[in-house]
Amino acid sequence: MNAIDPNYPRPNLRRADWLSLDGRWDFATGARETPDDVTWSGSIVVPYPPESLMAGVEPPSQEFTCVWYRRGFQVPESWAGQRVLLHFGAVDYAATVWLNGRLVASHEGGHTPFQADVTSALRPGAQEVVVRAEDAPAAMDQPRGKQDWLTPSHHIWYPRTTGIWQPVWLEPVPAAWIAGLHFTPDVQAFAIDVDARVAMAPGLAAEEPLHLDLELRLGERLLAATSVLVTGAEAKCRVHLRDPGIYHARNEFMWSPERPVLLDVRAALRGGPATPDRDVVETYAALRSVGTSGRHFTLNGRAYFLRMALDQGIWRESHLAAPDGLALRREVELAKALGFNGVRKHQKIEDPRYLFWADVLGLLVWEELPSAYRFSAHSATRLVREWMEVIERDRSHPCIVTWVTFNESWGVPDVATDGRNQDLVRTLYHLTRTLDPTRLVIGNDGWEHVVGDVLSLHDYSPDPSVIARRYATPDDVRATIAQHPMHGRAVFSEGNEADHAVVILSE
Repeated sequence: MNAIDPNYPRPNLRRADWLSLDGRWDFATGARETPDDVTWSGSIVVPYPPESLMAGVEPPSQEFTCVWYRRGFQVPESWAGQRVLLHFGAVDYAATVWLNGRLVASHEGGHTPFQADVTSALRPGAQEVVVRAEDAPAAMDQPRGKQDWLTPSHHIWYPRTTGIWQPVWLEPVPAAWIAGLHFTPDVQAFAIDVDARVAMAPGLAAEEPLHLDLELRLGERLLAATSVLVTGAEAKCRVHLRDPGIYHARNEFMWSPERPVLLDVRAALRGGPATPDRDVVETYAALRSVGTSGRHFTLNGRAYFLRMALDQGIWRESHLAAPDGLALRREVELAKALGFNGVRKHQKIEDPRYLFWADVLGLLVWEELPSAYRFSAHSATRLVREWMEVIERDRSHPCIVTWVTFNESWGVPDVATDGRNQDLVRTLYHLTRTLDPTRLVIGNDGWEHVVGDVLSLHDYSPDPSVIARRYATPDDVRATIAQHPMHGRAVFSEGNEADHAVVILSE
């Protein structure tokens, strides 16, 4: 894994060829509608938000609501005859993209990636890409996490991250390519379910069969090889590994923070005369299960004690953006060096490179949807849409063991008494369980629980001896829940008195 470029933007789905568009771009501000209306008066270093020091915007400001980016590039000659995909890791909050004056993409959601097949918009020679990003500070129904709506930032909130804050890059693909590849382990069956999606160039007739060839290896040892027919732009199969049967022998294959075993995967899409070029990607999978048993969180079927940190994922000099790929690796290394076996990524969907290093080095992750603050039908729509994109992007990472949909009733402030607030929490919980039944899901972390797989509590008593007394035994926990509301909030919402067996002090 050390041979992988630490700045490669999507390390869990790698192709041999790519081109970074990070670096200095032209920059402008102002609520204009088209690139023709923009006066380019400055520059910015991408992918750092303009509010940050590393962006190099002069003069620095915290009042960015509509920002513009522009840069030129050349498509490598070696890419001739291939499709060209333009990728954005994350743009906060609403993005519109033009290539050579042609609209090629639009996206809403500040923490999730999007891409465009820009092949038809390319021209001979130099290319020009322009990006418009809108981020409304006063829109309290916009998912923002801990980004402040005030200037300067106050209390527990952080300066805003506007516009491009994760890598921008180009990638060549053949006429038919692997658009998505997900792995779901089944430890009991000693198998891995594969779910692949295939994309094709416009007008390409799928008259000939496409096949997905898969190889799984542990080091140099070939564990499995199979080929599956692509049907309806999808390929699904179950890859069975040879089960040694003996528990200690099985450990050689199992992923955990103590032994983060990854199985290398090579996937190749092949066709016939109309699609002679093969698309080849490299990635990885893992055998790992998560659950609960009695009063315990379990990892790979055994009770596992969580020693986790609440990780904000923010840098002074670059805000939500990482200074570089190595900084993300260092964050994982520091968490482990401090004695933690996991982190709760608080109100942030982390850069895929962080999750890659958590997979490689062995660090459990709770991934949490960045909150809106005002409840409305609009905020509900935004939250659901972005959360679905999060799960689609990250559900193959073995490091992720828990999804958190709400934190401390943020965005559902009346969840204790209002049925619509409660229904939104239930909706996101059950949607998450539908899209990924293999992990734990927490509906509302901290208090006012409507639904969830564990009972997570937030207790900020400053006296460690008080904390020790409150949570020493199951009876103490029950008494704490009954007698000590969390920050004045009841543990359960009205009408919900479920007896949760697993209790986690998550803040």
